[in-house]
Amino acid sequence: MRRRTLLALAATWLALWAGDAAAAERSVTVFAAADLAFAFRELAPRFEGATGARLTLVFGSTGNLAQQIRHGGPADVFFAADESFVDRLVVEGALIRETRTLYAQGRVVLATARGAGPRLQALDELRGPRVRHIAIANPAHAPYGRAAEEVLRRRGLWEALRPKLVYGENVRHALQFLQTGAADAGILARSVADAPEIEWAPVDPALHAPLDQVAAVVRRSPRPGLGLAFIQFVTGAAGRPVLRRYGFRMPGEL
Repeated sequence: MRRRTLLALAATWLALWAGDAAAAERSVTVFAAADLAFAFRELAPRFEGATGARLTLVFGSTGNLAQQIRHGGPADVFFAADESFVDRLVVEGALIRETRTLYAQGRVVLATARGAGPRLQALDELRGPRVRHIAIANPAHAPYGRAAEEVLRRRGLWEALRPKLVYGENVRHALQFLQTGAADAGILARSVADAPEIEWAPVDPALHAPLDQVAAVVRRSPRPGLGLAFIQFVTGAAGRPVLRRYGFRMPGEL
């Protein structure tokens, strides 16, 4: 029933938008969590080809993007790495409740820079002398940083490893620390871990709270139909295989 309602809303909004000669240009600005960077850069041209629309992708930590939306940032649709940020913005009236959609569940991995030696297989190996710096996203505003902290705390490693931690502004930034040699290891999103400069091993998802990733259309958007159309594209037949290939689990598979 909810899916039929969303489809009806999308059809109505797109029809109104298409028929309005005074409407803004056929473009949509997507604020998206940094763990989606690789997947969305692959999906964007497909969506543009299918709809004739132009996507502007803005990636960052979920917390920082939520703050920008709260203060008038020019987003049409928001893809968060943690549902709590979307839910707060819905309560505040910044996002349209009826468009709230669970699009994926994220995964966390233990990453090793190739230049730092053999791949780490277990979290306890982060204690070793070969690991001088460990990259994670900033837990203060990045869901994957919060998950990394939770993993280390549950394994009893947080206090011992804190002197080694280096914080990225978001999980993509944390990946760059490994790619440039500024960190020897890291706890990252599975979706960004296939970079050629690193190797990775899975982390038990029971060690952190589920990373339920949710999207919604921004209420002030002048083109809500396009924002909702992109959510449906990501969660539909075109988007799901791409997200799955980047390590996300899909709704219905959780």
